[in-house]
Amino acid sequence: MVSFQKFNEAFWSLVMPWQMLYMSLAYLPGTISHLYKTSGLTAILSWKRVQDAWFSRFWSFWGPRIRIGRGHYIVALLEGRVTQARIGKDVVMPPVNGTVLDIGPGRGYWVDLYGKTDVPVGKEAVSSKKAITKVYGVEPNADSWPSLRQKVKDAGLDGIYEILPVGIEAISAASPDGTAHIEKGSVDCIVSVLCLCSIPDQEKNIKELYGYLKEGGRWYLYEHVVANKYWPMRLYQAFVNVFWPYAYGGCQLCKDTRGSLENAGKWSKIDIAQPPEEQWHFTVPHIFGTFTK
Repeated sequence: MVSFQKFNEAFWSLVMPWQMLYMSLAYLPGTISHLYKTSGLTAILSWKRVQDAWFSRFWSFWGPRIRIGRGHYIVALLEGRVTQARIGKDVVMPPVNGTVLDIGPGRGYWVDLYGKTDVPVGKEAVSSKKAITKVYGVEPNADSWPSLRQKVKDAGLDGIYEILPVGIEAISAASPDGTAHIEKGSVDCIVSVLCLCSIPDQEKNIKELYGYLKEGGRWYLYEHVVANKYWPMRLYQAFVNVFWPYAYGGCQLCKDTRGSLENAGKWSKIDIAQPPEEQWHFTVPHIFGTFTK
């Protein structure tokens, strides 16, 4: 009975990526129709325009489900209650605070977490509040901006959360009104949730982000990574990845995100691991935790 249960879990875990691809593909016809009606033929002849709109429309369905299924991970992470990918009741490091770079916020499904300030603090934390003073949301996908702006408003973060409508390479001069100038070495925290898989030239851009962190600054992340524990799973993941990026906004399953982060610069502490509940058959394994500069 136990062996059958394990077989069943492994089978559905291996099938899951294809179910997700099917769900994403279901949004493509409606996306093309909407683009044609609103922007004309030129829009649907641009693959980048179609892909951005397609992913944004699909994520309006899938993003809230990620929030429901993984919300407790991200809440604990930003509250400083995670070590070695295990969630605890006590705070083991400072919560997110100060000036924050929120990388790839998309449609804003995690934005409200920056509005929560009351955090139980253990001996290692420096404050009983997150004390977030400014959040810069780095989001180049224009199709996500309307939803992101609304989420910022709903969270009561007007004046605190500013959308930077560019890629990582243009952060330093990205304010839409031309007033913000983010200096290297001036950011207290970076937050990335399921976004580093999609950034172009990952290694270069992660190093660029590293440069914005202060000494002692922290990078909080929950990202999926290459399946490198067992070579059969790595081959299977690579096969899925032949199709995956087209349906998921350029997301790459096989990126060595952990390696890119470790090689970005010197870290005083790395507290990153794969969640213990993720078994060998996970086609989309994750890393979870913090890097401290």
